Amino acid sequence: MKLNQPLLRTALLVAALTNASILTLRAGHAPRAVLPDAVVDLRTREGVARVNAQWRYSDTTIREIEHRDVDADLKASGPKNHTFDFSPDARAADFDDSKWEGIAADSLEGRRGHGRLSFNWYRINVTVPEKVASFDTKGSTVVFEIVVDDYAEVWVNGKLGNVLGQAGGSVVAGWNAPNRVVLTRNAIPGEKFQIAVFGINGPVSTHPDTYIWVRSATLDFYKPGKLSKTREVKSEVVKKDAALDSIIPANTKLEKLADGFAFTEGPVWIDARNPAIAPDSDAGFLLFSDPNNNTIYRMTPEGDVSVYLTKSGYTGENIGEYRQPGSNGLTTDEQGRLTICQHGNRRVVRIEKNGLTTVLADRFNGKRLNSPNDLVYRSDGALFFTDPPFGLPKFGDDPRREQPHSGVYSVKDGKVQLVSTDFTGPNGLAFSPDEKFLYVGDWNTKKAVVNRYPVNADATLGKGELFFDLTTAGAENAIDGIKVDRAGNVYVSGPGGLWILSPEGKHLGTLHGPEHPHNMAWGDTDKRTLYLAAQTGIYRIRLNVPGASAFAK
Repeated sequence: MKLNQPLLRTALLVAALTNASILTLRAGHAPRAVLPDAVVDLRTREGVARVNAQWRYSDTTIREIEHRDVDADLKASGPKNHTFDFSPDARAADFDDSKWEGIAADSLEGRRGHGRLSFNWYRINVTVPEKVASFDTKGSTVVFEIVVDDYAEVWVNGKLGNVLGQAGGSVVAGWNAPNRVVLTRNAIPGEKFQIAVFGINGPVSTHPDTYIWVRSATLDFYKPGKLSKTREVKSEVVKKDAALDSIIPANTKLEKLADGFAFTEGPVWIDARNPAIAPDSDAGFLLFSDPNNNTIYRMTPEGDVSVYLTKSGYTGENIGEYRQPGSNGLTTDEQGRLTICQHGNRRVVRIEKNGLTTVLADRFNGKRLNSPNDLVYRSDGALFFTDPPFGLPKFGDDPRREQPHSGVYSVKDGKVQLVSTDFTGPNGLAFSPDEKFLYVGDWNTKKAVVNRYPVNADATLGKGELFFDLTTAGAENAIDGIKVDRAGNVYVSGPGGLWILSPEGKHLGTLHGPEHPHNMAWGDTDKRTLYLAAQTGIYRIRLNVPGASAFAK
């Protein structure tokens, strides 16, 4: 979207936190740790006895193996070569470590490994006890924390659970840094977890004459919900029609999950085990853009935030001239691949499963696009996107602008088509549940309208008609993001808040929160949670009707 006022906040200082982290970094604030309600020290004999555990240990052997070079498919299908592997491979939950050395918990400070470039394994099976001191563990959150000198990776029940941009949690956290992995958020006494810790001597590039050892190892127990960053915030629902009661529950709450960003935009929910982004993840998460900070962030449902992708929209030398050089709209296609509107690069790209970037659209009639803003896929894979000039340094007056119009485009079978020039600032867009119509909004404070277009099979649009006029005198905001639920109701980021319109174009009500919601995403397993990207924060609200999606299961 286009900013009409100076930014009121500085950029968020974000550490690369993971879904297992309990630290939050906000602009101008120090990290905030949450004190556990109970701790089991796994470096003591009493601690391992409490969880019916036994540490087992093995050195690793680095060995030369036959392999293949990378080929054109970016896989190991090229000419034969020789590389290196290690043994044993103890990642699997059912790996038999019964013949390994059993080591006493109070010996974990002992230096192990062979020094220089070396690795090792520590394995332990833990059982959740009924009580730790006077703390009842039922329903609690249990976190395994370990500090390995120098680095570690942590496998729980045979899973590593890493995603792009992750630093910490299950993967290497940093130099002698704590790896924290959430074992469960709803503990059941007697529940068992198999934990395999891969120790790494470091710094890897210097081959030091040091060895691997464990500085700290604990199970941390927290009361239910204690680690969540979410908090209820003041909101108001102005009802215009009784039909709103079937959409917004009477007791629903607006929650804030994270704040301190420069400007949040373009959220998209990533389902658990998304084959292109998080094939090993057991929990879904939200991705969202901060176009002002040129970053895509990842946020868990508990409000833990990490950097997912830096330089998300631009790496040009003149980046200092831009107000919003980064990514804006985000979505996924039928294969789960992330598709990004890049303001500064003036293009729409798709991130392939192998990590390569495919440019889907950057020009029309040989001229560069303005700054693609928002996008949506049809179920047959056709992509529609809006292209206002808001990502250019001087917006519509920028001398680098090449397109004479602010258009709506489609991409089908590799062909970029201009399908509408009806708007001065085309912004949010969404399909009706049956995909017969495309809703498009205009960022124009003097004419804040949503049009509805019949959609043709060839990814062109028929003649549009006014669906709803949201123009409000003196409003600072016009039309930004648009989403549709399975009943056909249309949710519009409009003047003053989130407008909810019936499929017939009747105003049912408006949600007002602490900040203006500029875009939305349906999330959680049942898609009944609406996540709101609202200026400096991320919010959510539970609704009765699930969101519509071309790829919903």
